[in-house]
Amino acid sequence: MAGRFRDEDIAAVRDKIRIDEVIGDYVTLRNAGSGSMKGLCPFHDEKTPSFNVSPSRGSYHCFGCQKGGDAIAFLQEIDGLTFVEALERLADKAGVQLRREDGDGRDDRPKGPPRQRLVEVNRAAQEYYAEQLVGPAAVEGRRFLQERGFDQATAEHFGMGFAPRDGEALLKHLRGRGFSQDEAVGAGVVAVGRSAYDRFRGRLLWPIRDPGGATIGFGARRIFDDDKIEAKYLNTPETTLYKKSQVLYGIDLARTSIGKTSQAVVVEGYTDVMACHLAGVTTAVASCGTAFGDDHTRVLRRFLDDHDQFRGEVIFTFDGDAAGQKAALKAFEGDQKFVSQTYVAVQPEGLDPCELRIRDGDAAVRDLIARRQPLYRFVLGNIIGKYDLDRADGRVDAMRECARLVASVRDQSKVTAFAQEISRMIGAEIDTNVVLGEVRRAAKRSPGAEAPAPEVARPARTALPDLRDPRFSIERETLKLVLQHPMAIGRTTADIGANDFTHPTYRGVWDLVAAAGGTVAGSDDPGWVARLRDAATEPEVASAISALAVEPLMKAPDATYVSRYVFKLLELTTLRRINEVKARLQRTNPETQTADYNKMFGELAALEQHRRTLRDRMADEQ
Repeated sequence: MAGRFRDEDIAAVRDKIRIDEVIGDYVTLRNAGSGSMKGLCPFHDEKTPSFNVSPSRGSYHCFGCQKGGDAIAFLQEIDGLTFVEALERLADKAGVQLRREDGDGRDDRPKGPPRQRLVEVNRAAQEYYAEQLVGPAAVEGRRFLQERGFDQATAEHFGMGFAPRDGEALLKHLRGRGFSQDEAVGAGVVAVGRSAYDRFRGRLLWPIRDPGGATIGFGARRIFDDDKIEAKYLNTPETTLYKKSQVLYGIDLARTSIGKTSQAVVVEGYTDVMACHLAGVTTAVASCGTAFGDDHTRVLRRFLDDHDQFRGEVIFTFDGDAAGQKAALKAFEGDQKFVSQTYVAVQPEGLDPCELRIRDGDAAVRDLIARRQPLYRFVLGNIIGKYDLDRADGRVDAMRECARLVASVRDQSKVTAFAQEISRMIGAEIDTNVVLGEVRRAAKRSPGAEAPAPEVARPARTALPDLRDPRFSIERETLKLVLQHPMAIGRTTADIGANDFTHPTYRGVWDLVAAAGGTVAGSDDPGWVARLRDAATEPEVASAISALAVEPLMKAPDATYVSRYVFKLLELTTLRRINEVKARLQRTNPETQTADYNKMFGELAALEQHRRTLRDRMADEQ
């Protein structure tokens, strides 16, 4: 294959090209000592760098996937080029004129225009579009930019342009520069219908560049009301150069800052990237015409140097609407592919970075990024926010939906942390162990898990905590009094309700007591315990009634003993209620939800007073 070109020319390319500069367009490399460099391999997912580059030897090697070679081999592997295409690209970069061997009739070029010619077409198109943006026909395009706070210098910095409404203008220009129609079509800037025409005619354009700065495609914005294409944005179609699932707008400008700061900010649009960079957030990038996906993650990880020993952060900005929440959910699903910590930055009023900069200036954009919150907390908060946490069923449903999401996370240390967060956010009786149990069940129900036997009519039951867990000792001793000495406890139970029992089984026992008429009904009923047990439909509840009815009390049930447990049970319920109201207060904005905030503050004060009253009554009974 190499025989197509003179050996001395190939040698000259290899001699003049610095392999670390070539690979550095795709991977953040760091000095590893002894003249070598190291980074994350771009050919396979890894969390510990095993990709080594030796500039002095012009070679690279990955000790993880065993790929290696010189700069030519690297480009062949990463961009899917032939030897000839990779060599020609590097020769152009090095300024080496490649000459063919005389009499060598072999032609191993791929069909269609060479890749380098497509790069040159895009470069010529970008330069042409940029020239048109300052002309009289582009008034609407310039107005669009000015309304968003972008001046001519900004347009030049980002290489922006305007495509004339004359659909043949670009093709005529390219032909004048020596390019064929096939090359223009292959680059994606010209389309063919009844005749060839500029794909982006009459639109404002952003050049989309690879990490090395070469223009590989365009994003085009609709600015005229009579544009026959209704879509607000058009992007270059899939070409040899442009793969939308692997392209990030702004990566050419952001890659150096990403490598230095180990931070990447992922925004949703071209103008958002511009606003962030102008505001000083020079790590901002955006996907192009598609959602942020796994391939985008791999690109960012290479530049973040994203590994266990050098953790960075990825900050997503989303709109606060349903689409933004859906995007956040998708990002969370790919979260575990990052070693870096993931965050979300959402402006409370739903403004994107561009809108925020227009209204409040550069500092507001920087502050938005600085006030980021963990991605998992944002996603879980959106789920929990759909439910009424003042209702028991709402809390359970919120937990179950969160558990289904967390069940997909492979890192068990994260699963436990997420379960703790879910428990904290929901509060009340939803503790971490309950959440973890639901996560395990959700994982079993997920696609690919073993299906339940057909004869099982009901879902798997929740694993219940031990009835003798010290957390439930007050509930247990109170129910022992209710079952064994209903006359002694008597009317002191008037204020007790089902919500005073946090263990489901104990709550089930109390429900039977209440349904039977309360402790007063059992005072003169020798079959009290048997009647309650017979009414039980759950075996756990029936078993608990039997145990509670025979288990000895800690002491004789005098008035002091009875009051101690009843009032303590009520106090614990009040304390849980206090914590719930405090949690709701934390979720309430006192400026925008003043009435709700003040109402809850008053409720909190009343609960605190009630708790003090209960404690005073306990003290009086001593």
